[in-house]
Amino acid sequence: MLCRSVYGSFQYLCESKRACDTEEKALTDSLSLFSSPRLWLCTFTLSVAVCAVLLLPISILSNEVLLAFPHSYYMQWLNGSLIHGLWNLVFLFSNLSLVFLMPFAYFFTESEGFAGSKKGVMARVYEAVVLLLLLALLVLGIVWVASALLHDNVARKSLYDLWEYYLPYVYSGISLFGVLLLLLCTPFGLSRMFSVTGSLLVKPRLLEDVEDTLSCTTFEEDTLSRKLNSDTSCWVKLNTEAMKKEYQTVRNKRIALEMRRKASPWQRNLGYPLAMLALLALTVMCVLMVCFNVLELLLDETAMPRGMEDPHLGMVSFSMFGSLGAAVQVVLILYLMVSSVVGFYSSPLFTGLLPRAQDTNLTQIIANCVSLLILSSALPVFSRTLGITRFDLLGDFGRYNWLGNFYIVFLYNMLFAGLTSASLIKTVTWAVQRELIRAFGKSLL
Repeated sequence: MLCRSVYGSFQYLCESKRACDTEEKALTDSLSLFSSPRLWLCTFTLSVAVCAVLLLPISILSNEVLLAFPHSYYMQWLNGSLIHGLWNLVFLFSNLSLVFLMPFAYFFTESEGFAGSKKGVMARVYEAVVLLLLLALLVLGIVWVASALLHDNVARKSLYDLWEYYLPYVYSGISLFGVLLLLLCTPFGLSRMFSVTGSLLVKPRLLEDVEDTLSCTTFEEDTLSRKLNSDTSCWVKLNTEAMKKEYQTVRNKRIALEMRRKASPWQRNLGYPLAMLALLALTVMCVLMVCFNVLELLLDETAMPRGMEDPHLGMVSFSMFGSLGAAVQVVLILYLMVSSVVGFYSSPLFTGLLPRAQDTNLTQIIANCVSLLILSSALPVFSRTLGITRFDLLGDFGRYNWLGNFYIVFLYNMLFAGLTSASLIKTVTWAVQRELIRAFGKSLL
């Protein structure tokens, strides 16, 4: 009887464990199935960010294409209404992603369900929706109070003007934050572009024996590998973690030296200098265009950024140099966007957001999507404010309240020119000083 009772208890425990495992597996499967919509929301947000980046270049190139082929039958689909619709769609989806989709994805990731409710996916959905509604009410109240402080008569608008006034007002604040973020990140990114590009190219090393350096690095790598693979001596205790990091550093150095040895003389002696000269030329061109825009702001009021309701494409070029100037504008706009992203992830405040392969959680992915969307959606306003292009803002992008303030636009241009010039001078002088010290130091040795 004792054996039967023990066997029955054991069988009951096994069945209970099997049932718990089945329930846990079902819950895990449901969460994994629901995690894919969150990734879809992140993918949609990144797609909107890419569209916002390409919005201004596509508009400028479309105008030049219509100028080159004014009576072409195959270009009749390319008109001002199409470009205007694209601007409105990007504005709509940017609002939707920033105000609703990304907050919902974040709240669902962090939610666990209300206390006392049945645990599961729907409980987390309910909590995320409630938090999203509370956040929307909070933001709406803040916007109403801000509009009451700034414009007392406008603040008396009813809730029927929510879509026509309050949401564009919210996005105007978000865009202002994005433009200020671009002001801080872009000059720093322009200086960082030299070091980032230099790390991807094979640098020419004057007065350096690559073969000798490579043999020493290979010998050091072999020594560290033998220490890591051998048993620890009884009288010497090795720091394994530090040694692994040192081994990885030496290994990366050896790979870089092998690439430099295999590089052709043209790639070694011309690739790096030409890339640096191209970056320097683009940066100097940006600074000169901003300085010219500052002079225009002082002399001509038409240089102020403004909105345009009916774009007349194919009438006149937006650059005084024609198609070549328009192509340069497109290159500069994309270069500024890449530089702003580099500066954003290189700044000490946002270094922790940098994605890492197979080591990035969903919260960091959502934060990266929101950051990139804020930067990219502010790029058209950023480019027009600095005078990089004369293409006026379309749709709701031109309805921002602060665009008509001369002092804000003028001060913004002056700060960008000053910060970029200071970063460029500092980067160039330090790089030249470092190379001279390395070259003359090795020659003296």
